[in-house]
Amino acid sequence: MSMLTPPGMGGKYRVTGAAYPRMSRPRRRRRIVFTALGAVLGLALLGYGSLQLMNVFRGESGSDKHHKAAAKDCATPKPKAGGAAAASAAAAVPAVVLPQPGEITVNVYNATPRAGLAKAVGDELKKRGFTVGTVGNAPADFDKKVPGTGILLGSPKTDKAVFSVLGTQLDGDTQQTDAREGADVDLILGDAFKELSPKETADKELALLAHPQPAPAKSC
Repeated sequence: MSMLTPPGMGGKYRVTGAAYPRMSRPRRRRRIVFTALGAVLGLALLGYGSLQLMNVFRGESGSDKHHKAAAKDCATPKPKAGGAAAASAAAAVPAVVLPQPGEITVNVYNATPRAGLAKAVGDELKKRGFTVGTVGNAPADFDKKVPGTGILLGSPKTDKAVFSVLGTQLDGDTQQTDAREGADVDLILGDAFKELSPKETADKELALLAHPQPAPAKSC
């Protein structure tokens, strides 16, 4: 028997050399810790569930509050635009200076098989205040080769406002430029052309060009 072996202990409890019997720690402290953690977690879940249940009975959630706030903002009456407010809104968009029809010289060419079309359109443009130059059949480069409503042909230096003003007189026109140096513009009538836009419609489009409308306010 080793000197390290207590009296009365032998067999498998006999201590020899540097080996000692392995003793297990008591498990009571571990159980207490786990029990405390479980109780804390249970209380937290119970409190969260109670809070959610209260919200259900109140009939109000986070998303409901958000929707109510948004609805309240939308329902808030906006001040009506009175005289000063309307004038201020109109002044916010400056008027556009456009060339007058009399300042635009238009040459009217017929690229369709319809006889007399260029003269009829030229006469109508004169009534509407435009200065009409040459009237006749379209040049060979365009004769019977314009499938659309018409082509507005001008110089690369032609003011775009000139095209815009003349373009109010017919729908579906296209714009092109050539090597000319003058300020005149050609109106080449195509196969899809039927007639000029009604004068009332053209006048409204001109008014919108001269006085652009402000962008509408965003609605709810």
